[in-house]
Amino acid sequence: MHPDDLPDPGTVLRHERTFTVDDVRAFADVSGDRGEHHEQPDEDGRLLVHGLLTATLPTKIGGDLDVLAREMTYEFVRPVYTGQPITCEVTIEEVTPRGDRADLDADIVCFRRDTEEVVLTGGFEGVVLA
Repeated sequence: MHPDDLPDPGTVLRHERTFTVDDVRAFADVSGDRGEHHEQPDEDGRLLVHGLLTATLPTKIGGDLDVLAREMTYEFVRPVYTGQPITCEVTIEEVTPRGDRADLDADIVCFRRDTEEVVLTGGFEGVVLA
């Protein structure tokens, strides 16, 4: 995306995903995080989704905007389990044009679609190049 085409401050961008058991296992393979809580199903047969796997929701939105991230912060508020639809909302807070680039700041909130319970909050800042 060209810096001139970035969304205006106040714009909310959304992405939703339901993580599967295969997603959690693939992330464990890539990350090497094989904590028992990610490999042993709970009493409902679900796996606990890695926090950083949940954090791929806002990175997908940042990727759609072609953001080169400088800083990302996350607070993992509640657990996410496989089979739970999670909605991520990224709110554009600031866009600062700088010639052939633009600095971008955004806030993040991810929540369970069915209960609207917040599971992750945070933000990111980065740059979009022309």
